[in-house]
Amino acid sequence: MKIAVIGGTGLIGSQVVKNLNAAGHEAVPHSKSTGVDIISGQGLGEAVAGADVVVNLTNSPTFDEASLAFFRTSMDNLLAAARKGGVGHFVILSIVGTDQVPELDYYRAKALQEKILAAGPIPYSIVRATQFMDFMDAVLSWTADADTVRLPATPIQPIASKDVAAAVSEIAAGAPLNGIRNIAGPEVFTLDELGRITLSHKGDNRTVVTDPTAGMFAVVKGDVLTDKDAHLAATRYTDWLS
Repeated sequence: MKIAVIGGTGLIGSQVVKNLNAAGHEAVPHSKSTGVDIISGQGLGEAVAGADVVVNLTNSPTFDEASLAFFRTSMDNLLAAARKGGVGHFVILSIVGTDQVPELDYYRAKALQEKILAAGPIPYSIVRATQFMDFMDAVLSWTADADTVRLPATPIQPIASKDVAAAVSEIAAGAPLNGIRNIAGPEVFTLDELGRITLSHKGDNRTVVTDPTAGMFAVVKGDVLTDKDAHLAATRYTDWLS
């Protein structure tokens, strides 16, 4: 199949392109660096022309309220181009629990992206993943100073980016789900516990302080960012760190 991977040069997209091409498909990466702009629409028609599948792995440049406009405009543009190009399957990557955290602008934006796709004219698949292991350093940096890192005890179920890319690749090469598949890492941690494991592995002597008000994940209630019934990936966090 010919598969247009929009956002195909990023962390997940580059791995998806590699996986699909290794499986014998023709996966082509598209991004701003290749002349495709999903907000202005520049290059979109050419990018999806003749594609059997479109995989949209683009992300908003911000996590604030502006992300809502980003996903609304980008999805409208992509769906219009895909429909005109005769695309038969449209895949996006979303977040486990995205519709359960309305307090976060970015999660509301991803929920909006899902709704636009589901209401659109093209058979679709939504892959919802738990938090990426690869983003843990960024999470630590949000609430850190020279001596401490403040983190809430929010339950998360971290997944390796290579496992996310494998799942997206498999679904892109298959029949449309016309629904959602949840994927997750094999273990659940509280975020503060995961912070301690990460710093210990790095030989970082800062103290993790459990703070229910610290950082973006402080507003998350309960265990909505985890799913023990999801398709579980194999990579454990300590193995990934090693």
